[in-house]
Amino acid sequence: MGTGRERLSVAIIGCGAWGANLARCFAELGALKAVADRSADRATVLAAKHDCADGTPESVILDPAIDALAIATPPSSHYALAAAGLERGKHVLVEKPLTLHRPESEALARDAEARGRVLMVGHILRYHPAFEALLHLVRDGALGELRRIHASRLNLGAIRREEDALWCLAPHAVSMLLALAGEMPEHVEGFDEKVLGREPADAAAVRLGFPSGLSAMIQVSWLHPVKEHRLSVIGSKAMAVFDDTKPWEEKLVLCRHQIGDDLAIARGDPEPVPLEPGEPLKAECRHFLDSITTGATPLTDAREALAVMDVLARAEAAIRETRTALVP
Repeated sequence: MGTGRERLSVAIIGCGAWGANLARCFAELGALKAVADRSADRATVLAAKHDCADGTPESVILDPAIDALAIATPPSSHYALAAAGLERGKHVLVEKPLTLHRPESEALARDAEARGRVLMVGHILRYHPAFEALLHLVRDGALGELRRIHASRLNLGAIRREEDALWCLAPHAVSMLLALAGEMPEHVEGFDEKVLGREPADAAAVRLGFPSGLSAMIQVSWLHPVKEHRLSVIGSKAMAVFDDTKPWEEKLVLCRHQIGDDLAIARGDPEPVPLEPGEPLKAECRHFLDSITTGATPLTDAREALAVMDVLARAEAAIRETRTALVP
């Protein structure tokens, strides 16, 4: 295995839209060695674009010249590919969710630890400059005591067949919420909607209650007329909004609104928080490479992935209970 950034060789498994994005980022970081896909044509086209090798998932997993894998395939295939990669001594980056079943994710986490390999999940928004700045504001006490967080991830398109809107869109929100809260929720409620009248559900809403008294709401849907990727954080001293649809100078704003004892509201003008623009996916890929070379634990490691999965599983169970209660 390589001991320096320049010596690391990464193979992308899955040459769809997101795999192509990963290939571009690792190529720009000088680490792309190969791309692989069940479709030979798709792999050949992407390999030609980046002047790298192409192959099948099996061939790159078996290739001793490959140090690490980045898996961007349908979630049902994540476990088998990641397990095979770890068995061959590869470091592994897996797009969210890590797997669709907790026992499989636990098995991958144990295997990676036993083999001393990096296992990281692609919770990309944890690497967004605006979220990093928001997290710093929260941890620095600029917002005061956190009281409520509202996360929305709504758009039109990317309708899935394997996972529902909860598992497809909510992992990003849950990952950010857990980082901001610094604790796991003790109460989880939820409901979903099959707007198209078939499985899987196209929209979901989840309410979380935390031991500290913080409450949070997550809304997700792939059947929404306009794109809305927003995270609003309400604290005792100030409020902040991370809106990823805005230009860089407006992506994160601080609002020093105050509510008096008489419930009168004193509004503060929105204050843009200065950010250094940067591509979150490239930052995520760079973090993966750095974790391999330094031996540091990734920010979004298997433990973090399991925490996110726990919240999603509890939300899924709450949604089932809600469905049952609504049946006449």
